Amino acid sequence: MVLLERDALASGSTSKSAGGIRAQFADELNIRIALRSLEEFEAMADEIAFRRDGYLFLVDREEDVAEFRRALGLQQSLGVPSRELTPDEARELVPQLDLDGVLAATFCPWDGYATPEAVVQWYARESGATVMQGCAATAIEAHAGKIVAVETQRGRIATETVVCCAGVWSKELGALAGVELPVEGEARSMWFTPEDGGLPERLPLTIDFGTGFYFHREGPGIAFGGRERALERVAEAAARRLPVLADLPVQSTWWGWYDVSPDWNALVGEADEPSRFLYATGFSGHGFQQAPAVGEHLAELVAGRKPSLDLSAFSAARFAAGASRPEAFVV
Repeated sequence: MVLLERDALASGSTSKSAGGIRAQFADELNIRIALRSLEEFEAMADEIAFRRDGYLFLVDREEDVAEFRRALGLQQSLGVPSRELTPDEARELVPQLDLDGVLAATFCPWDGYATPEAVVQWYARESGATVMQGCAATAIEAHAGKIVAVETQRGRIATETVVCCAGVWSKELGALAGVELPVEGEARSMWFTPEDGGLPERLPLTIDFGTGFYFHREGPGIAFGGRERALERVAEAAARRLPVLADLPVQSTWWGWYDVSPDWNALVGEADEPSRFLYATGFSGHGFQQAPAVGEHLAELVAGRKPSLDLSAFSAARFAAGASRPEAFVV
C-alpha cells in the first residue's frame, strides 16, 4: 500500500481546519458517520489533544429553529445526547455571549475538537503504508476499463486500485482516470488571538449559525472564523455575538479550502469505470471529523469486505440520478 502526498502530510486543507468534531448533523448518515468516528477519536484522544467541550449552536431564525429541533429528535433517536437550551442556559456555558435575538440553542457534550495534524500522523504511523511525500500523481493508466498503474514524479507504480482523497484537487485527479467528481473549492479563513478575554477554560466550540461566526479555545487564546473571507466581515458578527473579542489583538491568520459538493455532502464510493477507482471527497468542511469512519469504509471496499456503514447514498452518481441529499448544518 502506497500513500502519495504531493507536498507534506496534512499540509493542505487538513492543517487549516478548525479541528471540529461533532454529532450534531441533520442528515442521518452523517450522524452515523460521526458516531463511528467519535469512537476512533476517543481511542487516540491523548495523542491528538481531543477536547470534548461540546458544540454550542446559537439559532436566531424561526425556520432554523424548526430544522434544529427536527434534527435533535433524529440525533437523540440514534443515541446522541444533544439537547435544546434556552438562551439563558447557553449563557451559563459562555457568560460573555450577547444573545440578543437568539431564539434557541443546541448543545452536545460529546462534541469537541482536536489537532488535525496529530490525527494524520497517528494514522500514517499505524497504517503500515509506504508514505511518499513530495510526490504527486501525474497520470492514471487504465486499459479495458481497469486501472493498471499510476504515474508519479518518481516513476510508475503498478496497481489495480486507486483511492482518491485529494480534497479540492480531487476533480483534476479524477479527470486523470476519466472520472467526474463534482468538487469545487471555497476558501475559508481563521484568525487567532493570544488572549482569551476571560472566556471559560472549558469553552464549547460555539457557532452563531445565522452568520457562520464561530470560535473555540486554541491553547491560551481563541481561534475564530466564519463564512466570510475578510476579517472586517467576520468582525461584524463577532462584535455582535461575542463583544469581548472586538477588544482582543489578532496575532495570526490562515486560510484553507472547503472541497464543496453540489449538495454540501460527501462524495464516497467507487466509479463504474475504470473499476477500482475509489474516492472520498467533497466533504464541504466535514472531512477531518468524518475521516475515521469514511477511511474504514474505503478500506473495506478495497479489501472486498461488506462495509460496516452503508455509504452508497453518498456516491457521486447520485446527482445524475436526481438523488441529491443536502446537509443543512454547514458552517
